[in-house]
Amino acid sequence: MRELNGLDFQRWQSAYETANSALTGRAKQLREVALSIESNISILGATGIEDKLQQGVPEAIESLRQAGIKLFELATTCTVVLCCRVAPLQKAGIVALIKNRTDDMTLAIGDGANDVSMIQMADVGIGISGQEGRQAVMASDFAMGQFRFLVPLLLVHGHWNYHRMGYMILYNFYRNAVFVLVLFWYVLYTAFSLTTAVTEWSSVLYSVIYTSLPTIIVGILDKDLSRRTLLQYPQLYGAGQREECYNTKLFWLTMMDTLWQSAVIFFIPLLAYRHSTVSGSAIGDLWTLAVVILVNIHLAMDIIRWTWITHAVIWGSIVATFICVMIIDAFPGLPGYWAFFHIASSRLFWACLFAILVSAMIPRFVIIVFNRYLWPSDVQISKEMEKYGSSSETARSVEMIRVSSSPRAMMR
Repeated sequence: MRELNGLDFQRWQSAYETANSALTGRAKQLREVALSIESNISILGATGIEDKLQQGVPEAIESLRQAGIKLFELATTCTVVLCCRVAPLQKAGIVALIKNRTDDMTLAIGDGANDVSMIQMADVGIGISGQEGRQAVMASDFAMGQFRFLVPLLLVHGHWNYHRMGYMILYNFYRNAVFVLVLFWYVLYTAFSLTTAVTEWSSVLYSVIYTSLPTIIVGILDKDLSRRTLLQYPQLYGAGQREECYNTKLFWLTMMDTLWQSAVIFFIPLLAYRHSTVSGSAIGDLWTLAVVILVNIHLAMDIIRWTWITHAVIWGSIVATFICVMIIDAFPGLPGYWAFFHIASSRLFWACLFAILVSAMIPRFVIIVFNRYLWPSDVQISKEMEKYGSSSETARSVEMIRVSSSPRAMMR
């Protein structure tokens, strides 16, 4: 507090009006006038508002740190940046600086209107619905009630989503390429003639009925690890940062496996029926059924969480394919009339199907076994813990391990 007499106040007011009406240097003059009056002040008291952290914020930040998620990192030489009294545009500028200087994906989280610019600038924006209004929520990609909910969003749902997306990209490349390559082998064998062994209906229904539902259901429902395990070991989030589910190596290995499977599907029936009198449409039905059964078994080998819906779509798609092929071949006006019933009546047909499935899956099975037993990842170790240790002494020991310990360290 400072007491002013009438003369002092009139002088200050005159100086203030002069500064306020100045055409040049107005901000500087106003600042000088304010400093002149804000001197020789006596403090009478102070008030404050306690700004407490929400429940679980320190634990959430520690879990994110263990998961390898960096907070406000601007370069490799600094780990954390704290900014005080930052304007909304400056917050957005910090996010833009990180996006421009690094290749990392940015996430911004805020609870007020002053965080809107930052949330919109980030790759992923999260708004916290609280006492400061819903402006941040309206401008965000995700909304939540408290900061601690960020942990399950990233470590659980983020991990599940990465696992599903990474696997489904590779699987859909494989699922479509193996069918196309069978047709490619046929084109080469017939010297690029205009004939076709697979009916047009089967070509259309392959992606509509034969193999669509398993892809959709597994892509939505499958989970490689439980929520409890992912929260207990934040380091498992690093599987996405290391690109374990989708990378260039996995892509080309998948394409090599696809090439092998397509060759097996095409040449085994071709060699088995090379001296027979069956029509090309009959062998085409065998190729179609072999592809559908193989891609569904391929998918079934990689499913982690089996449910009745998963069983229904996997095995139901195979049954639906048989039914569709029989219906198509039952129409006299379509090519290949009665071809399936003719070829399926012999034991050689079923022997070819069995030989195709075994021969095509052997390389994949061998690679899976070697990877899981010789070079297991943290995710694979955690799967084994969930599968074999849930009702044994291992489960009790797992609960006693500190959250900072990774599954691989626990196995040592």
